[in-house]
Amino acid sequence: MKRAWMWVLLVMMYQPFLSAQPVTKSSAEKMLTAAKMATDQNDYYNALEQYEEYYKEKGDRDIKVAYEIAQLQLQLRDYARAERWYARIVRKRNTRKSKNPFMPEARYEYARILKMNGKYDKAIEELQLYISEAEDLNKIALAKVELTGAEMAREMDPVVGMDILNAGKNVNSKYSEYSPVLRSEKELYFTAIQAKKVIVLDGSEDNFYSKVFTAQKGEKGWSKAQSIEGTNLNRPGYHIGNLTLSSDGKSLYFTRARLEGNKLIESKLYVSQMGAEGWGPANLVKGINGDYILKQPAVGELFGKEVMFFASDMAGGYGGFDLYYSTRTGEGYTPPVNLGDVINTIGEEETPYYLDGKLFFSSTGHPGIGGFDIFNADWSGSGWSSPVNQGTPFNSSVDDLYFTVDSDGFSGALASNRPGTKSVKGKTCCNDIYIFQKTNVALDLLTTVLSEKQPLNGAKVQFFEIEDDKVINFDTRQKENGNKYTFLLNMDKAYKVVASREGYFPDSLTFNTQGLRQTQTIEKMFDLKAKPPEPPKVVIIPIKEPIRLNNIYYDFDDDAILTDAEKDLRFLQKLMTDYPDMVIELSSHTDSQGTTPYNRKLSQRRAESAKAWLVEKGIAEERIKPVGYGESKILNQCVNGVRCTDDEHRVNRRTEFQIIAGPKEITIEKEVLQGAEIGGEGIQESGKKN
Repeated sequence: MKRAWMWVLLVMMYQPFLSAQPVTKSSAEKMLTAAKMATDQNDYYNALEQYEEYYKEKGDRDIKVAYEIAQLQLQLRDYARAERWYARIVRKRNTRKSKNPFMPEARYEYARILKMNGKYDKAIEELQLYISEAEDLNKIALAKVELTGAEMAREMDPVVGMDILNAGKNVNSKYSEYSPVLRSEKELYFTAIQAKKVIVLDGSEDNFYSKVFTAQKGEKGWSKAQSIEGTNLNRPGYHIGNLTLSSDGKSLYFTRARLEGNKLIESKLYVSQMGAEGWGPANLVKGINGDYILKQPAVGELFGKEVMFFASDMAGGYGGFDLYYSTRTGEGYTPPVNLGDVINTIGEEETPYYLDGKLFFSSTGHPGIGGFDIFNADWSGSGWSSPVNQGTPFNSSVDDLYFTVDSDGFSGALASNRPGTKSVKGKTCCNDIYIFQKTNVALDLLTTVLSEKQPLNGAKVQFFEIEDDKVINFDTRQKENGNKYTFLLNMDKAYKVVASREGYFPDSLTFNTQGLRQTQTIEKMFDLKAKPPEPPKVVIIPIKEPIRLNNIYYDFDDDAILTDAEKDLRFLQKLMTDYPDMVIELSSHTDSQGTTPYNRKLSQRRAESAKAWLVEKGIAEERIKPVGYGESKILNQCVNGVRCTDDEHRVNRRTEFQIIAGPKEITIEKEVLQGAEIGGEGIQESGKKN
């Protein structure tokens, strides 16, 4: 099998390689062996392909394999797919026969992914659950940081007067770009591979190592990036990683790194001097290198002396990677010193940048709105101030790193895998370089939501920028504990804003910024009118009418009652308590996977399981007739021979009931049983048909 290397976020300076060859069809056991071997060799992409093929072919929905897939998707930064796989792990409940071996730790990763996908409310719920059930004190501390960050994200307003734009296709490729440095306002340095197609590492590839690239700023934007060729900087078998320039622009510091598979095994600091013919020979920097990973150098000043900041995993740190500094001497640098626990945490601190007494860096250990967020801290001459989150638009729900800014503080660059980047796999696998600039005219909108002239918290405010009757920019904000919302505005644009909240009539307004040429805040106010209370809506259910309980599902080949099912069973318990003479048929159904006789037996076990739950809650056993129909009543296209996803099959793993004795009809409120269906029609107006 060909080797394909995917360099993951931990390295923070390399691009992902993807294998172009199809996965060889083989037995399930061979697939599993190949997947484990690829994982051991840090070949994550091929490992993922083999695990997924095994999962499809084997069909037993092995939770251990599902967990491996979830972890690999997270390593490869495909957060959308990682969320779906971790959701399967978290949904897997303990049974009498077996326990979920990956809980509660899988919940922590699931919550982090939800946060990076911008699903802050759901992330908060999962983090709170994790904190309540976990035992690992370090993980609990990190979960509390993540929780603070998710809560902060719901209330955070963007920095006013800041434009941040993708550097464009001349600079960014489908692979990742790293460590942008503005040598001047019109000259950009960065590291990358800049491949145009999937790179297959099978021994025949040529010159795939990362290099230093430059691009020039012109009237029409950035020129096509060009690599700095030659042997002065490049060395066969090594990647040029992170780079930084001295204050005079004449010294280029960079790392040379070596990998085995996805594992970074060596990274050391080198320096090259600018001469008449370009950058000179690369020399190993003395004193600063050691038996540890050194990456992401940044020139700075402490105690009146020139220092080199960098990230390292050397022993004695607070977390994975910490930030250190070494002081410049005549021949090189002094031994590294840790920046201390004000800056470093049990998480990861990386990509430092220093300017005029202020340190910028990215971290997962301070409260942030995404994965890595950008922070800044001030140097007092003897210590650091508490780090401050840079806020949006510098930070996003994913990873934002390599912040750099010019001496005036008006423009700079960063690298991010935020939505909108060009990525070779998924939407968030790879970093692009973004350029930011303070606007000369800063316009913003301050929206306040009231009801009867009193603050109304929890409203949703939708913001639309309109051009030629088309929406070209859209944003939605909602604060559980606030009623003021800030949006950035552009000059000479038309806008529409809509405010709404459950139980209130929505309201909207339109305005434009035509002719505005001075920095100002435009204030708009909504006063929402409360809706009158509606009488409860009821539905009459006659005898022998099947009622589908759409929240009672089962994991594949399992009869255990999932937590989500209990709200439907509690409804059924109350209904049978309200109608003490009612007798029901409680029927269970399976999907088409497995043999027909086996599925009938499985469905009977599931019906008995639901009955046992009700009997345990006090319902007389003789009032419930459990019936297993197996796969005889499939609701969708997923019959034998049709390939379907697990979610599609799950629709058929359901439970229904119907009244077979007692009252001729019953009356219930529509909103009592969310998502249930009677004779194919949803009880609630919001319920979806299957």
